[in-house]
Amino acid sequence: MSATRTSLRKDAISVQGKILIVDAISTNRIVLKVKLASAFYEVLQASTADEACVAALRHAPDLIISAMALPDGDAAGLCGRLHRNPQTRSIPMMVVACRPDTQSRLAALEAGVQDVMVKPIDDTLLLARVRSLIRAHNTAAEWQMRDDTSRALGFAEDTADFGPAGRTVMVCSGVKTAQNWIQQLRPHLRSSLTQASPETALRDLTPGRIPDVFIMVLDDGDKISGEILRLLAAVRATAITRHAGILVIQPRPDPGLGAYALDLGADDLMTDGFNKDELVLRIKALMRRKRIADQLRATVRTGLKAAVSDPLTGLHNRRYALPHLSRVAEHSAATGRSFAVMVADLDHFKQINDVYGHASGDAVLVEAARRLRENLRGVDMLARIGGEEFLIVMPATPFSEARVSASRLCRKIGGQGFKIPGSNELVQVTISIGVTMGGVRSLRGVQPPPLDANELLDAADKALYEAKLQGRNQVNLARPAA
Repeated sequence: MSATRTSLRKDAISVQGKILIVDAISTNRIVLKVKLASAFYEVLQASTADEACVAALRHAPDLIISAMALPDGDAAGLCGRLHRNPQTRSIPMMVVACRPDTQSRLAALEAGVQDVMVKPIDDTLLLARVRSLIRAHNTAAEWQMRDDTSRALGFAEDTADFGPAGRTVMVCSGVKTAQNWIQQLRPHLRSSLTQASPETALRDLTPGRIPDVFIMVLDDGDKISGEILRLLAAVRATAITRHAGILVIQPRPDPGLGAYALDLGADDLMTDGFNKDELVLRIKALMRRKRIADQLRATVRTGLKAAVSDPLTGLHNRRYALPHLSRVAEHSAATGRSFAVMVADLDHFKQINDVYGHASGDAVLVEAARRLRENLRGVDMLARIGGEEFLIVMPATPFSEARVSASRLCRKIGGQGFKIPGSNELVQVTISIGVTMGGVRSLRGVQPPPLDANELLDAADKALYEAKLQGRNQVNLARPAA
């Protein structure tokens, strides 16, 4: 029983993320480590900037939390060093400090630090900020993996370091306050700045003029704050705005409310009201992140489509799928997160072609691909790798979640008949799925050596074969030996 509990705890740690604490004072590191470890984060430690750079290269943390002052430099200098190295430049960094002077705070933000939190820090707000930064980092990493796959295949172009000015809208219940702040900000920003009320911010959007960044100003009144938070959730849930940056400004510190805003999907938070210089830096950072993310998505969605897509279903093909599976395996080895690999095959598909004709078989393939795609996450990869065979790769997925997902896909295919050309009757089609896991820790918490794409595919294929032998229309799960 105790071994099972240990295993579950280690699985939770690997899911939550890996954090590097950098501070010369061991007491500070220990206090912060206890808080983070109790929330199931894996915690690494360094006492100097040099040690932090080595640890970041070796362990690829999801987040770095640093003291403002270090024995061999400061947080701004450390951030600059990390950004100059392609292997560490994407790691988000947060600073914890004892009332830093304005110049040090702004220097850290200008260097690329995501936030500077001032002691004493409310634990609820700290953990919410950590969740927010790691969530954004993981999303960016998944898209980056896809872009890396594109580059490995030779189809992607370098992203530009410049872009359009962008659009920013400030959502505030006080019109005069918003206009005053906008007037102060405009000389320092390239982006257009407009004002909107909570009621009109989404209602008045027009195609081609979607904001890149929303600045949402909370109010001392509970009613106005509630309206702003409901708007925040709506922005994140609306297709045309869900990739926009969101910065929330609190008129005064309220850790509980700030944590709630971050968990709803805010990218950034200012807890002490309006500060022109700091707000300019944060808007520029959000605009830059939004532009890079848009470029990565555009590369994945359009740059590869013709060369690495299946012309019938529109899914990725084998040429894309295997390099991408290799990238996921490499990322899993670096982060300690498990991932799922599935091979799915339509049952008795040859009979459909023989009885109803190849046009009907094609219609079934197209519909099956649609059902599979609509029941997977955006970061999951779905490819057609054979006639009626599909490959599914689910990054950062534990064994239990993979099992539930595979069973759901089985039901979505077999639970409703397929319409075929020239027939009013629906054709019943089922699917068998073989599932294997990569990056799963042993009961002792040991990370196994990574399997290559062909080994993972072979393990999932053997699991699929067992599903066929057991009667089809089912899922068979197997952990590959490592």
